[in-house]
Amino acid sequence: MRSADSLSHTEIEAITYEWERALAAHDVDALLACYAPDATLESPLIPHVLGTEGVCRGHEQLRSFLTEVLRRTPVARHYHRGAFFTDGRQVIFEYPRSGPDGEQMDFVEVMEIEHGVIRAHRVYWGWRGVGILANDQYYRDNRPDIDR
Repeated sequence: MRSADSLSHTEIEAITYEWERALAAHDVDALLACYAPDATLESPLIPHVLGTEGVCRGHEQLRSFLTEVLRRTPVARHYHRGAFFTDGRQVIFEYPRSGPDGEQMDFVEVMEIEHGVIRAHRVYWGWRGVGILANDQYYRDNRPDIDR
């Protein structure tokens, strides 16, 4: 039985698909529209990209981070994922290392959804994604003009 403040599977699916579409399209404004104004995002990529702690808070910090992430997206970043799981408030899904087009960066994403937007978002990296981060490919792959 759903509680009054939880969303249906279809509603959660629509939010996650809109977020994925915006991410794949590299559309910062559409991504921000998926988040509550005071949302948090936690990821090991944040210190790598922004040089800060691993948490972004609010649209201003999210915009800075997402802009850089989209600018630096490595070629190994694909968007194949399997099913997602939800209880109507939280959604969990995986981007597996092995996809239909070969290997991709591997993540597990956890999002807390309230009132149709993402309130909190946590990203857990798998071994292939961590290797890309450790080898600084979030910089080099998209910026061949800079030797680091």
